[in-house]
Amino acid sequence: MSNFTLRGGARLIGSIAAQGSKNAALPILAATLLVKEPVRLKNCPRLRDVGNMLHILESLGCTVFREGDDLIVDSGTATNCVLPTALSRELRSSIFLLGSVLSRFAEADAPYPGGCEIGNRPIDLHLQGLRRLNAEIAERGGRIHCRGANLIGAIVDFEYPSVGATENIMLAACRAKGETVIRNAACEPEIVDLQGFLNACGFRVSGAGTPTIAIEGVEEGHGATYRIMPDRIVTGTYLIGAAITRGDVTVTGTYPDTVDALLAKLSACGCDVTRDKQAVRVAAKDRPRRIDFTETRPYPGFPTDLQPQLFSLLSVADGTSILKENVFENRFKHAQELKKMGAENRILDRAAIITGVERLHGANVIAHDLRGGAALVLAGLSAEGDTVIEHIERIERGYEQMDLAIKALGGTVARKDERIGKEEQTLRAGAERLPVR
Repeated sequence: MSNFTLRGGARLIGSIAAQGSKNAALPILAATLLVKEPVRLKNCPRLRDVGNMLHILESLGCTVFREGDDLIVDSGTATNCVLPTALSRELRSSIFLLGSVLSRFAEADAPYPGGCEIGNRPIDLHLQGLRRLNAEIAERGGRIHCRGANLIGAIVDFEYPSVGATENIMLAACRAKGETVIRNAACEPEIVDLQGFLNACGFRVSGAGTPTIAIEGVEEGHGATYRIMPDRIVTGTYLIGAAITRGDVTVTGTYPDTVDALLAKLSACGCDVTRDKQAVRVAAKDRPRRIDFTETRPYPGFPTDLQPQLFSLLSVADGTSILKENVFENRFKHAQELKKMGAENRILDRAAIITGVERLHGANVIAHDLRGGAALVLAGLSAEGDTVIEHIERIERGYEQMDLAIKALGGTVARKDERIGKEEQTLRAGAERLPVR
């Protein structure tokens, strides 16, 4: 177990470069199985989740290594269609591999995926979509067994615009016979990035970023070099860090349009928000103002992955705010931890009623999940005294060297590893045990 000790009170000031997007990298890594030539990925973040995905790919027979800052995946050596249980249950995004493994090997065997326990995340839409493509699926013994020697394009209608299901069907359809049309598809920027990668590899995908995506199946793709988009959730986290510490932070190398929903909320809180082509600056001098009502929605609505961080900001706002969580029903675990720091909030079903206090105080808290842990980091940076956050390995699933980023912006944080072993070191680094040429 590892922890952060944060000393609050310092304003975050300065500039920081956006890291590559975790939520774009994971499905793109799954997509590398669709081609039998090496793929070079630029801006791929070194994260625990990325490390897990790479180890899964290795277990399937892929060759993975880093060359400088580039990550190279060669799936030409892949021979295995069975996903390992332990690694897959550590990583929710292992489900993306179902479509790509099925497409590559005409069969796939996978355990039910794991990840943060932030609520019920059924994969029924994934399986319904694969069945529409003529896949045969059996569920038994805690595993999913798929056969698809004759995948055929079809119209796939989603009841809900699921990001994961949209991406999974995109992957499965790339080599299916004929055209697949996904209706009521999710519109997140990471889906646009997946489309960009697939087209760079010679596949034919159009419409990503809209509710209708078309995939024309082709027999084979080819290798490519591709740069992964910047992480909009990490970008948003550090911008909220400026607001909660009354600081002045610029995130460079990012896509401002992807954080529009957050920037509107920060402006409503009284922050000065400015943007350039690939940079966003948030400056705050005063205590944040309350926000009457915010609810999470699929893109371009306010993202569920920034709800916990906004929760921390509203915990020190001037007045009472309401946050409604529409995506995951169990994504308020940070609320109780924030109460240990003096926050005042009440949870009523899927809504949080937050009455801002003038100042939080340091306490020992637990990161129960990735984004909730990031919220506690922000709270600790603004609190009076020292805050100790346990289980930061959950935070490191999505934030690359967060302690160094905080220090670069003038914050005070110490990272402590307890009983750290070789495997823990490997997972923290993301892909460090992979051979380097």
